[in-house]
Amino acid sequence: MRRSLPAVRRVAFLLLLVACGSRTGLFVEGDEFTEIGPDDAGPDARRDGGRDADDLEDAPPPLDVRPPIDVDRTDCPDAEATLVYTITSSYDLQSFNPDTGQFNLIGKISCPAPGGATPFSMAVDRRGVAYVQFTNERLYRVSTATAACIGTPYTPRQSNYGLFGMGFATNSVGPTEALFVAGAGQARDGRPPAARGLARITPGTFDLTEIGDFVPAIAGAELTGTGDGRLFAFYSKQGETSRSFIGEIDTSTAQVVGERRFDTVDQGSGWAFAYWGGDFYMFHAPVGGTRVTRWRPSDDSVSIVATTPLTIVGAGVSTCAPQQ
Repeated sequence: MRRSLPAVRRVAFLLLLVACGSRTGLFVEGDEFTEIGPDDAGPDARRDGGRDADDLEDAPPPLDVRPPIDVDRTDCPDAEATLVYTITSSYDLQSFNPDTGQFNLIGKISCPAPGGATPFSMAVDRRGVAYVQFTNERLYRVSTATAACIGTPYTPRQSNYGLFGMGFATNSVGPTEALFVAGAGQARDGRPPAARGLARITPGTFDLTEIGDFVPAIAGAELTGTGDGRLFAFYSKQGETSRSFIGEIDTSTAQVVGERRFDTVDQGSGWAFAYWGGDFYMFHAPVGGTRVTRWRPSDDSVSIVATTPLTIVGAGVSTCAPQQ
């Protein structure tokens, strides 16, 4: 779910979350970050994922989004009410209702980050707590009920991971889940470029373990996951600045095992990603504000379902949310 970068990112930066839910989203004393039990189809509607003959050879196979299997909902008492949550570059925490296409402001977050640091990406766990990374590479916990924010023990630059996209996916069919991150790869503060691969942050300890580079290489990835353990990324590729892709990622190898190309979806200056009700929602800001483009795998339709003048840089939705 993801980030905002200055215009220079189109050159320097070009080199799926998942998250949780509605319920209370409140902090509890002693609570730790623990592993817990209008249509625009056009060329995008082609079943070959929009591939041309000259780029089929090296591309991953077409993305096959099979219906989800039964998942463990033992800790999902109000799963059907779970919405998508978003964070903007101007600190606005919102809920987004995919059924209506409406945003609702929860509040402005005020995290203990240094002046000038802004939100970069977000994921939300099954307890309804959001995890927001700021441009200072720190990770903060935010209530999706009140927008209250506190720090976490996460230490930046583990295995050279700086800024990253992130999302939760369950272990098998749940109820436990893991936080996966996709390194953004920028050079910052005079240091060499940070990692661009896939890693996993261990619940409780906030230790980061690198999984590996994405194969084939992808850029600017935001992640979202499902209740049956699948992980998807929303990304661009070097040299393809005005089109985007959704790919399924093997969580043990970082291999892109399937891919769908979107010729009319430009990530722009800020983007985020969420899976809800069997559909994928791409939040992207090609020319001011954010468009919400829905891809519906069941009929391969591509539609702009909402817009907002704000720049959304992160999104999260529960692995407890409706899967179809």
